[in-house]
Amino acid sequence: MDGLDDIVEEFLVESHENLDQLDTDLVALEQEPDSRERLSSIFRTIHTIKGTSGFLAFHRLEEVTHVGENMLSRLRDGALELTPQRTSVLLQMVDTVRSLLASIEATGGEGSVDVSAVVAEISAAMEDTPAPAAAEPDPAPAEVVVDVLAEVPAQAAAAPAAEAPEEPASAPVAEVPAPVAAAPATAVPAPVVETAPEFEAAQDGEAAPAADSGTGQTRRAVADSTIRVDVDLLDELMLLVGELVLTRNQIVQYVGRSNDTDLVRASQRLNLIASELQEGVMKTRMQPIDHIWSKLPRVVRDLGLQLQKNIRLEMEGRDTELDKTLLEAVKDPLTHLVRNSVDHGIEDADARIRVGKPAEGVLTLRARHESGQVVVEVADDGAGIDPVRLGAKAVERGLVTAEALTRMGPQDILQMIFLPGFSTAAQVTNVSGRGVGMDVVKTNIESIGGTIEVESAPGRGTCTRLRIPLTLAIVPALTVECAGDRYAIPQISLQELVSLDAEKAANAVEEVGGAPVYRLRGELLPLVRLTDVLGLTSDRHDGHVVIAVLRSEGRRFGLVVDRVINTEEIVVKAVGGQLKAIGLYSGATVLGDGTVALILDVQALARRALRTESSDRQESRAAALQAVATDAERQRMLLAAIGGGRRVAIPLDTVTRLEQVRTESVEKVGNREVVQYRGAILPIVRLDRHLGAYGDSEREVLEVIVYSDHGRSVAIVVEEILDIVDGEAAVRSDIDDMGLLGSAVLGDKVTELLDVRAAILAADPAFYSTHPTTHDSLSAAPHGASLLEVSL
Repeated sequence: MDGLDDIVEEFLVESHENLDQLDTDLVALEQEPDSRERLSSIFRTIHTIKGTSGFLAFHRLEEVTHVGENMLSRLRDGALELTPQRTSVLLQMVDTVRSLLASIEATGGEGSVDVSAVVAEISAAMEDTPAPAAAEPDPAPAEVVVDVLAEVPAQAAAAPAAEAPEEPASAPVAEVPAPVAAAPATAVPAPVVETAPEFEAAQDGEAAPAADSGTGQTRRAVADSTIRVDVDLLDELMLLVGELVLTRNQIVQYVGRSNDTDLVRASQRLNLIASELQEGVMKTRMQPIDHIWSKLPRVVRDLGLQLQKNIRLEMEGRDTELDKTLLEAVKDPLTHLVRNSVDHGIEDADARIRVGKPAEGVLTLRARHESGQVVVEVADDGAGIDPVRLGAKAVERGLVTAEALTRMGPQDILQMIFLPGFSTAAQVTNVSGRGVGMDVVKTNIESIGGTIEVESAPGRGTCTRLRIPLTLAIVPALTVECAGDRYAIPQISLQELVSLDAEKAANAVEEVGGAPVYRLRGELLPLVRLTDVLGLTSDRHDGHVVIAVLRSEGRRFGLVVDRVINTEEIVVKAVGGQLKAIGLYSGATVLGDGTVALILDVQALARRALRTESSDRQESRAAALQAVATDAERQRMLLAAIGGGRRVAIPLDTVTRLEQVRTESVEKVGNREVVQYRGAILPIVRLDRHLGAYGDSEREVLEVIVYSDHGRSVAIVVEEILDIVDGEAAVRSDIDDMGLLGSAVLGDKVTELLDVRAAILAADPAFYSTHPTTHDSLSAAPHGASLLEVSL
């Protein structure tokens, strides 16, 4: 089926299924010729094939089914009486259709299949007496064709063909019912003989049998390559696989405590088979997202005409697959987002031309797999969302105070479009503007375990991003314990785990604005204690703190639990109405040891713990977090050794990423060293040479600090990354040297303070030629957060 259009392929599959049913129905119809129900079913089937073949421009197929449809229509209406001879020509029509389908599948077209003979026979069979008598001999040649093809395996094809005219002297005409009864099993119409050379050309002498088997193989390639399965059956199969996974988890956990080598080996085999079976069953439920995207071009086209806008729809990642259940759940939210972009996002042609944009707006749909999720984006190149206007609307509606608005960043303001009843539409239309859309979209996406984010640049456009789990049935999860009970956290929301001993926890966990926070590699992380949320008392009293770093709605927070148990694949079970009403659980599961664990709803946890406090406390904490974060960024320093016992301190906000590169990958451009990095060429400065330390130059792997800004990057090579420390309380000195800003006592040792700007210019003298040259540009760099991915 390679190379066939998807529509043609689907047509072939359905048509072969219909033809098999037609064979059975036509023969059965002889036994009950007055069955109007069976006649209507046969008529509908032929009508469907005829209509689709006309749409696909298969004219001969349309011609033969059209004349067959005419006969069936007259039979159904009682204008004709079903006779064995008429049943025979209808069966010949079915075989001719099958031959045409075989040709379409093999060559993409109808080939040289001739339908004129069978069309003439059907037309003659519809005529009143004496027309049927004139057409009566036709079954005989059909019987001859059967005999000829049957003898081909034993004789040369030409010999029986030559003898064929002598055989049927008087045979079938006298007893018509006999060949008719055999027709479904053996009769092959003349068109098959005519097409045989086309399919047999490559078989060198064994034309007929090759054609027969070849046609069978081609048939299997289409009709038998797919099977229609009821969705309820797939759901039941998924439930059984889920139970198998639960049993597998229990067995693996039990066998892990055993010393029986054979038992361990058998459990490993069971684990592998269960995983492969689970993956296979899940694949049966996966469908391309194009199944719902295919309806959107019409939506965009009609809505664009209605609003008098010229809009082009582009789609990327149409073959990205998603569980069928989730696909249905995301259909309506996605349609709403598309309509919203057409109505609110993209301007009309005149407005676009006035601001220098092309008259045609572009709406882009993107889908991709990313970290166990499906990411779907709806992006437009329209006017974007103005945070100032959005904030003013929120104040006007009493959703936020003017004072609180001044403390909110642009991203926080954008999130307000998801508030119930919020709309920026100038007027209500039949498309949107009633304020009942985006909050419903968010609720629907979160109900299937997904998240929604919005990004916008005024004048350039808006991008709404959906993050959806691949499936809801079986998901990897982290099992934790709190107050003696087990809970599961879907790993899709988990970023990392942090364990603090009592001493470190006492110093690292602080109170800011009445809320606990933790300094995680220079970033302040709001903490939520699961015991507080659930109203329980922790059974851990040793001072240790275990933090699960989670991400929800674009923000990170730390969930404090008593202890981490393990990670395993869990089978999601629905919870009852009472538990669902609590709003903290998305389901339940049975763990490997047989205990039941509730699955935490991370989005609900984040909303309840971080967003349901009083507005005064929320504003106070937000302001304090921002102030402390700013101080922390200014004070945090990265310590690095540069050789000769010397070490330097580099402001953490000037660090984009820590990397390791092999010495052999360093190349030269003139007198400068460079390295290829992420598709770019980075200039290198070695701090030991830059500061006159001259460390070990024979290392195979170089420790590199990458700094990037405004699309340019440099690589600063050090001997070793030591630590990240606070620089606020350091004893400082203005004693400096070339390339230094001074020195300070950090970690009980005198540490040189690197002049980062001078080091960057040593690597790339033109680095600041296209953007601000003040040292503030370093502290303003937004890249320090990426260091969070690096484990020191």
